Amino acid sequence: MRSKITSGALLTALGLSLSATAVGESWWRDPRKVDSLVSQHPDTPWVSERLPLAPPPPSEMPHPERPLTLAELSDLALRNHPQTRAAWQAARAAAATVGIELADYSLQASGALSYLRARQISQVGSLQPLIERFTPSLSLTYTLYDFGARASQLEAARFNLLAANLNQNRTLQSVVFNVEQAYYALLGAQGLVRSGEISLRNAETTLEATERRRQSGLATIGDVFRAETAVAQAKLSLQQSQGLVSQARGRLAASAGIPVTARYTLAPVPEVVPTGALTESVSALIERAKAGRPDLIAAEATARALDATQRATVAAGRPSIGATASYADNYFVSRPDTTNWAMGLTMTIPLFTGFRDTYNVRLAEANAQRQRALRDQLSNQVELDVWQGYFNLQTAAAAITSSESLVRTAANSLQVAEARYRGGIGNLLDVITAQADDVNARVQRINAYFNWYTAFSQLNFALGSLPLVNNAAVAQGGAAPAQPAAPREQPALPVQKP
Repeated sequence: MRSKITSGALLTALGLSLSATAVGESWWRDPRKVDSLVSQHPDTPWVSERLPLAPPPPSEMPHPERPLTLAELSDLALRNHPQTRAAWQAARAAAATVGIELADYSLQASGALSYLRARQISQVGSLQPLIERFTPSLSLTYTLYDFGARASQLEAARFNLLAANLNQNRTLQSVVFNVEQAYYALLGAQGLVRSGEISLRNAETTLEATERRRQSGLATIGDVFRAETAVAQAKLSLQQSQGLVSQARGRLAASAGIPVTARYTLAPVPEVVPTGALTESVSALIERAKAGRPDLIAAEATARALDATQRATVAAGRPSIGATASYADNYFVSRPDTTNWAMGLTMTIPLFTGFRDTYNVRLAEANAQRQRALRDQLSNQVELDVWQGYFNLQTAAAAITSSESLVRTAANSLQVAEARYRGGIGNLLDVITAQADDVNARVQRINAYFNWYTAFSQLNFALGSLPLVNNAAVAQGGAAPAQPAAPREQPALPVQKP
């Protein structure tokens, strides 16, 4: 019996030992319990009860009853949209970088205050007197010569600042451009709704006339069904157009930097805005875009900044000369006070860094060459943007003329078909066909004007400088489309190198 108890005790002790070993191994593998911060199995999602929520972005809400023009929507977007704030902060950060680089031209000073209480042992093992000392000190350093490293770094920072300012201008243009696109899309969707309402009224009128003719024995039940089908199709098209209006209102609100649920009203615009012909050739517009596109000039400024960075990297591997000075007062509790100072020149000579400097230069050179390629790519894209915008605008202007003629012809055809049907001469199929042609013509006219406004805005955005002027619309008192913001004045703008 005693041996059994001893054996059981041994087994229990062995189990506790193994358990302690397992616990120790678990603690050794994860002493900070970080595994509890993630999902415990690969097929189990991670769940947390406390998640940070992003606050709603600050925005200036428009008055829901005050009609807004395109210019007012653009101004609202420039004040509200997060892109404008982000671009502005990027420019401010670039300006701060210039200040950082200018600091290298200043005298560097640092102060220190130390306290020491010690009792030392001499070489023969005897105790020295207790030392208690207060030491304020001042150190000065200044770089005298560094083979142009500071100057190249400052030049790079200034070009980066120029690029940031130009990118901010392009961001403002992009925000306004997006507002214009959303605004014209909303106007087009509202035009489709109005056209759909007219089509629905025409279809319902035809249905009433068909039912009267059937009661008089002049139409069949098939004619009634066909007229009811036309009414149902008109209702479906109207509902789809109303859905497009709701989507377009949300996109316009988001473009203006306000919540998509915000209520706002658009100011009325003329039904038809005359379109004017371009007075400049496409070649002149391309040259203007190359001279005024902020993003293209910013790409050139970035390329020059990387060239300066490359020169600074080369200079960093060369010797530098600096001056140093230091001064310190030593105040002892039980001894006379002392003063020590030092002045001197230092020359730092990089000897070997494991070829780090060599590869830093190669990296800077590759980055500069890559930026030049990106600049050239953007230059080609600018040409293509202006080219496409120019001919898209011409095509849209021609389409407006054709669509106006199509609307007049379709309206006359519908009047004739309805008159013949009411007079008992024509048939229902002719009326329904004429109504479909009338609907299609009005939709074509709406799309033609929407395409013209869109092309006009796209061409202005492609130019990126002074906007085009719609002389015909302005002369007749029309509401000319708002233009993207012109870039701000920048000193010493770089010219793109071929």
